[in-house]
Amino acid sequence: MAKAFKFELHDVLDFRNFEKEEAQNELAKALAVETQINDNLQIIASQFISVKNQIDASSSFEDIAAGNTRKKFLEMQKEELLKQLAQAKLVSEQKRAVLAEAMKKTTALEKLKEKEESVYKAEVDKEENDFIDDLTNSNKRLAGQARQ
Repeated sequence: MAKAFKFELHDVLDFRNFEKEEAQNELAKALAVETQINDNLQIIASQFISVKNQIDASSSFEDIAAGNTRKKFLEMQKEELLKQLAQAKLVSEQKRAVLAEAMKKTTALEKLKEKEESVYKAEVDKEENDFIDDLTNSNKRLAGQARQ
């Protein structure tokens, strides 16, 4: 009967799928870095509030001076994390662009495969219908010859 469907660009499609998975993993890593930085910013914000409350509750000059020093240190940490976050967002956007390109390439090949497969199936269906028609016609001929 008919041979099985074989997509000639199957290896290329597999490679494109591999590239897409790699791009997804790289984006996930970049987003994890962003999340970690945001988590650290939240920790600094809560520490800042805690230090502010301690300063407001204190009447000792040493405690107030230490609190202000701690606030300045937290502010410096926050500024550094904001710089890191901006850089991480740039990296994430680059990874998103790479993923989008990989998905576009993969989608194009998948559509081509689907199109070729539908053409193949149509050809197989036609061959099967032709075979059934030939078989039916030959049975009718044989039945007609047997009557004679």
